[in-house]
Amino acid sequence: MPVWLQALVWGTVGGAALVVGSAISWKWRIPDKVVSTIMAFGAGVLIAALAFELVDEAAETGGLWPTVGGFLAGAVLFAAANLLLARRGAKHRKRSGGQQPNEGEKPGSGTAIAVGALLDGIPESLVLGLGMVAAGSVSPAMLAAVFISNVPEGLSSSAGMKKAGRSAGYVFGVWGGIALLCGVASLLGFALLQGAPEELIAFITALAAGAILAMIADTMIPEAFEQHHILTGLTASFGFVIAFAIHSAGG
Repeated sequence: MPVWLQALVWGTVGGAALVVGSAISWKWRIPDKVVSTIMAFGAGVLIAALAFELVDEAAETGGLWPTVGGFLAGAVLFAAANLLLARRGAKHRKRSGGQQPNEGEKPGSGTAIAVGALLDGIPESLVLGLGMVAAGSVSPAMLAAVFISNVPEGLSSSAGMKKAGRSAGYVFGVWGGIALLCGVASLLGFALLQGAPEELIAFITALAAGAILAMIADTMIPEAFEQHHILTGLTASFGFVIAFAIHSAGG
């Protein structure tokens, strides 16, 4: 299989985990504490992935300052975009309780939530393609981290969408479309940076990492803490160490 096609396929597979989580949440009533536990675990997995698979490798290949600059730029860009979307009704897009507004309460919130979900998913998929520029194949640890973390994201957000009265067509249309766009983001990450300087690749990789960390703090940790409280840190630690073990086993 050509490498560019692998980038498209693996990015779509990572995004498809959102649909898996959504389907689970739509079919079964998942207890709030279970949702919070899974979200905390997913947050820990992503933190490990961005630390070892993204930031550390970006600094090794492209240098400290491109990595620092990219990371801060990614965090700032995500925070700015998230602020705009929050004002339009997407503040609680990953919450499983009754926090999400319906269209009657906040007209246009459905679109804002969809765009916000896309904003959350694109950086993760982009780095799958970026990693293939140098390695020629997907990083198993990064793919596992994206998939493992996307299941609880889809699960929690879809539970909140359902409680806000949104239809199955809307919910699965959002996540199905985002899964496809995740594949496109991975493909673009691979295709557009062929032969690019290592410093540029490091900058963009770190930019994605900064956006991911800001997303974890702004949208995943609040949901994880909602019901889990004092065990949030412990559960996230389990997710972190498991992702680190996968990274170490992958060489």
